[in-house]
Parts: sequence; C-alpha cells; structure tokens
Amino acid sequence: MQMLSKYSAVLAFLWALSLAVAQPAKSPSPASGTKARPALDRAIQVLFSGRSYTQAAISPDGNQVAWVESAKTGTAIYASSIHGGTQPRRITAGSGAEHAEDSIAWSPDSKRIAFLSDAVAAGQAQLYVINAGGGSAHRLTSVKGFLASPGWSPDGKSIALLFTENATRAAGPLVAENVQTGVIQEAVTEQRLAVVDASGGPLRQISPVDMYVYEYDWSPDGRRFVTTAAHGNGDNNWYVAEIWTIDAGGGPMKSIYNPELQIANPAWSPDGKSIAFISGLMSDEPAVGGDIYLIPAAGGEARNLTPNMKASATWLTWTGGGSKILFGEDVDGESGLATLDVAGGNIETLLRSSERLTANGWGTMVSVSVDGKTAAVIRDSLERPPEIWAGPIRNWKQITSGNTALKPAWGEARSVHWTNEGFKLQGWLLYPLNFDPARKYPMVVSVHGGPSSMVQSAWPSSHSFSVALSAAGYFVFFPNPRGSYGQGEAFTRANVKDFGYGDFRDILTGMDQVLKDVPVDEHRLGVTGWSYGGYMTMWAVTQTNRFAAAVAGAGLANYQSYYGENQIDKWMIPFFGASAYDDPAVYAKSSPITFIKKAKTPTLVLVGDSDGECPTPQSYEFWHALKTLGTPTELVVYEHEGHMFAKAAHQRDVIERVAAWFDTHLRGVN
Repeated sequence: MQMLSKYSAVLAFLWALSLAVAQPAKSPSPASGTKARPALDRAIQVLFSGRSYTQAAISPDGNQVAWVESAKTGTAIYASSIHGGTQPRRITAGSGAEHAEDSIAWSPDSKRIAFLSDAVAAGQAQLYVINAGGGSAHRLTSVKGFLASPGWSPDGKSIALLFTENATRAAGPLVAENVQTGVIQEAVTEQRLAVVDASGGPLRQISPVDMYVYEYDWSPDGRRFVTTAAHGNGDNNWYVAEIWTIDAGGGPMKSIYNPELQIANPAWSPDGKSIAFISGLMSDEPAVGGDIYLIPAAGGEARNLTPNMKASATWLTWTGGGSKILFGEDVDGESGLATLDVAGGNIETLLRSSERLTANGWGTMVSVSVDGKTAAVIRDSLERPPEIWAGPIRNWKQITSGNTALKPAWGEARSVHWTNEGFKLQGWLLYPLNFDPARKYPMVVSVHGGPSSMVQSAWPSSHSFSVALSAAGYFVFFPNPRGSYGQGEAFTRANVKDFGYGDFRDILTGMDQVLKDVPVDEHRLGVTGWSYGGYMTMWAVTQTNRFAAAVAGAGLANYQSYYGENQIDKWMIPFFGASAYDDPAVYAKSSPITFIKKAKTPTLVLVGDSDGECPTPQSYEFWHALKTLGTPTELVVYEHEGHMFAKAAHQRDVIERVAAWFDTHLRGVN
C-alpha cells in the first residue's frame, strides 16, 4: 500500500527552479559591510553542492528501489536492484536531456514504473509508464495543469492522480502566489482526483468540480477511494478537510468523518473494513504530526489508537496482514519507526535514529514493500549528507554514493535536554566550526517554523541560513519548545491561545541551559527564524533585551491584521479558539506589535513579495514601527518569492545577509 502526497513534486519543482535561476532579474543590493569569510564561503558552497534526493520508492516485491535526485537543470529518476551487482539505470521519458522528472509509483507486480515528466514541454508534467527493466516510456496524458501523486490500482489496470486543470503554478501555500488585480476574488482552484487506464486512454476526472482533494488511497478491491478533501480554497481549507469516500467510477463523494482537528494519510485496511489516519493539531499542510485513529470505512466514530503516545506520528501504512500499522514518528528530536497492534494498542519500537529518515522530504517515513519487511529511505544528518538506503528494516544498506565527497562545513551537533514548567524539552546545539573550549563565542537561537514541527539533525539545504552561522564562528541553538512535535499531542497543543508565552519561556530556559554547559558570551546573543520562527523573533525583541541582534524571516507582527491578509486564515482558529473578529483580544495578546515600544534590538527583516502564508505587509509593519521608534532595522523584500524561496541567488543572499547582520551587531565586524 502506498501513501500519496503531492509535496515530493512540489519540492522537486522548487529545487528545479532554484537550479534553473542562477541570478534573479532583480536582486537586493548586497549586504553592506560584508567581508570575505573563507569558512562562511565554504559553508555556502557545501549548502549548494551535492545531490538532493526528494523521493525513495521500494518496489512492492522488495527487490528494487527507485529514487528522485537533483540534476543540473532539473530532477532525474534512477532505479537499481537492492541486492547490488548492477549500475543504477536512468528512468526517463526524454532523449538524454535533463528534465523535471519525479513522483515515482511502482505497479503492483513490480514490473512497471509510473512517473511524471516534462519531457514534451518544459514546466508541464505528463504521466508516463515504463517497464522497470528498461525500454521507452509511454505517455498516458496530454493535459494542461498540475499533476501530482500517481498511484496504481490494486489490479494494475489503472493509475490515479491528483490534477489541477489549467493551474498556473504548483499547488500549495509554499509557492509564490499570483498577483491579483482588478476585482479581487478568493483564489479557488480544484485539485481533483482523476484516473487513467494504464494501457492508454483519456484522463477522467472523477471527483466533483467543487471539491479539492489533498490525498487518496485505493480500496483493496479497487472499487473506491478514500480521500481527504474540502470545498473551496484548496490552500486554506486543508485545515477543515474531512475524510470522504468516492466510487472509482466517479459520482458524489460521501463524508465519513468530520474531524475536530487536522487529518492526513488516510489508509484503507487490507480487509476493506477500516480506514486508519493521523489527526492532530497541524499548522502546515506538508508537516504532519499527531495520533493514529481508526474509523469504519462506512463511517462512524473514530477511535484514537495512540492516546498517550509521547511522540508524533508522521506517516503510516498497514502491515502484518492488517493486524498492525507501521508508522513513522518524530520523537524527542529524532526519527523513529514503530508498529502498532490495532486490536491491543501495543506499540513496538523498531528503531530510533538521530539521523533524519524520510522517503519524500517531509516527515519521518519509509517506502515499504507489500510484506512490510523491506523498505527504502533517504538517510541524512548534520554530519552525513543524504543517500538512498534500502533493504530489510533496521538492516538497510547504502544504494547511492552521490555525496561521498561532501563533508560538513560546520561544527559538531549535540542533542540538548532541559525541563521547564513540567515539560521535558529537547533541542539541537550546533558548535562553532573549529571549536576552541578556551574561547567564548557568540550564539544565535534559531526557532523553527510551524509551530507544529520539529528540528532534527538533518543535512542542511540552501535554505538553511542558520547552519551557515556555525561556519562563521557561532554556536547555533535549535530548540523544540512546547507546540512542537516529538513529545506527544498534549505537548503540541500546549501553546494553544498562548503563542509567545509558554513556548518563549521554554526557549529562554533552554538557552539558559546551554549557557551553563558551553562557553557562550551572554552579551553576544542573537535570535532568528523563518515563518513561526520569524514571528518568535519579532516577539522576542518586544519581550526582552537579552538579544543583541535579531533577524526575522517571513514573520508575523500583528495577528489581528494578519488574519485579514494571509491566504490560509483557517489555520488560526484551532490555535486561537476563534476568529480575530470574534475574539480580537486573544490575537492582540500574542502580537509583537502590541509591545513594539519595548523593542530596542537591532533587527533585520526579510520576506518574499509573493508570500501567501506570511504576507509582506506583516514585515513592513514591523520594520516601519522599529524605524519610527529609532531602533536599528533594515527590511529586504525579495522579488516574486513565496514562503519558501525558490531562486538560488536569493537563498544565497539571505545566508550572506544574515551572517553580515550578526557579525556587525554581535562581533563588531564592519
């Protein structure tokens, strides 16, 4: 059984775009005061080097593995036996040139591979099928729009996809939003469930036109689908999505569960009687975390199978003939795999790893064979760059060696634990490169996005501006405060209606613990973050003067105005308890702008001009207030960037600009 998500395609899209754009049409002027820093330059080189893997997929029989990796101007698919002895073979629809090719799906008999490729027209993916042993690919679609998440029917005769007809950009709120002019209307597109015969024929859209489908799974008999779906705006209404079923031939959809919170990963049991899924408090569509639930396939009451689990389930699939569920978990800053006995509720841990384990770039997961014994996974950490591994679970062997020459250009990483107000807390501390215990160093606290997320030891990407600070001679502290994943659902919900209070106290006490353990100069402390981390940075400088410098990326200054500006406002009600119009006080309580006159810390503000999650006016409002009050500040707006920057030149500029800002204010480098 294969769980399906569009986000591996989105990651591949963003990666290909970053490779394709060496220099944007219009870049900010370089950071003033930047000096040559060989160690920082080396770190930047490493962050932009090596191969990135966005998907690993094991064949159903467990004998082969296919994966998606970065290429010079796109993404490429390779396949190999997991037993070795042969060179990986390229899976492509092209004629040797590089394309954007991704979204691997093995046929049930392990003899064919379905995938997406833009070989015919750059930027427009189509669905292809190819024999796993080689040969030419057969194109199955000729559509205009965004395709994602191909998945074979159990009998291997059909392939389902998610299809957004006439889409002008990749789906999801991370991508740069389109500028609207004229009469403004809510942007509503329908990502619909579609099916095509594996032997050829027209693509048939089977879900209703007024329904946005996020995920799906075939029923074991191939006659129905289970989906997560919602009416209206797709980016926004994921937060209120329900579980629906629909006949494979199309027709009306039936809602079988309307959850209290967010849901993900619906998976049909092998006997077709039940559906397992993950539900919990989630702040971002691709970042899944929560408890595991079970509901009758015909509908009814959902049962929480993991009510006291001190971890966050991120992915699941059925195994053991339907008696068990194999699931990935974020736990105490680490990745884990475990099995859940459905009848008795017993959880057996299969492994815990300080390395990140994933199969498509988001959350802890593996790609598993039908018998549940063999899996493929992307493994990486701050010490070891990513590679594809496959084989029996817990006995994987390395399949690729594309990053053998790549070495860390930053210091050692250590897990840090502390307690605060009854919570057991964890974070990661990155030491300065070439650490000397006889010296005292500046330190930057880097707060993750979300808040429903978790920092792990993972090989950094070109977005990882905080990691580069280690190369520039800083300690970098990555805390996982309350509201994060990794300690159970009660911990994730602990900052509801309390943004900036308990979570910020957790960060400060974690910082105090670090100050006791390592030689940090308490007068040279900085704070930074992106998204929720950007908000926490803005919040920090309005609550304390302990920080001597700050960099807020894509932050939130005023939750009351933000409610009417962002394009995913439905995420806020589960966290604040009501809309900003019904309870403005709870939003004002957690807004940095409410306390802006206390802000004295020099603060750099960064944002994309097309960010739909944390819109530009939020950064402008904070910068304007600091400037008016005489607090040193600078605002940099990046042209046609969304919440996740796609242009390599912009990513590089962020790294250099952040380092220059902290150098100026924490090290006296001018």
